[in-house]
Amino acid sequence: MTPRYWRQASRELARIDPVMSRLIDAHAGASIASRGDPFATLFRSIVGQQISVKAADSVWARLMAALPAPTPQAVLACSAERLRGCGLSARKVEYISDLAGHFADGRIHTRRWPRMSDAEIVAELTAVRGIGVWTVEMFLIFNLLRPDVFPLDDIGLQKAVARHYLAGERPRRSELARIGERWRPWRSVATWYLWRSLDPVPVEY
Repeated sequence: MTPRYWRQASRELARIDPVMSRLIDAHAGASIASRGDPFATLFRSIVGQQISVKAADSVWARLMAALPAPTPQAVLACSAERLRGCGLSARKVEYISDLAGHFADGRIHTRRWPRMSDAEIVAELTAVRGIGVWTVEMFLIFNLLRPDVFPLDDIGLQKAVARHYLAGERPRRSELARIGERWRPWRSVATWYLWRSLDPVPVEY
């Protein structure tokens, strides 16, 4: 699902920022798209932590063969030994089990998310073991399609801003935040185009 705001955001960013205009022209017709199910998205993000994309895909394929579906109930019904047999570390099994527990017992309020701020969702999800602020920011951008997320600690964003705005010099966090202010209320969109300038293959999170 492509965000309804995407075309408006792209037009406005192109109008106010010549660099962004160039990046948007270079990737015309492309956009972000949500992968859908919140639990499965967060489950997969934990699987992929600190391993290569290829390794994460392999572990995910084994998990999908072992589980009837990527649901909280299926994870909670599966033994730790079986999950580890799919290639997960003991720590990741703990994280995934905690995530499933949060969803299953209602500590995560997906129905309330449309009325919750980004900061409130960050607070709710970082209460899960193994999920940090960066992971939630990626979730807000790629799953919930929030339009104005600006992940200051993202290495790709830092590299792209350095390349296009600072003659290759990596920005300090405060400087990156200041630069990002020009793109409100479309900082997620600006970030996506900056990522594309480093890697033309769209990220799927």
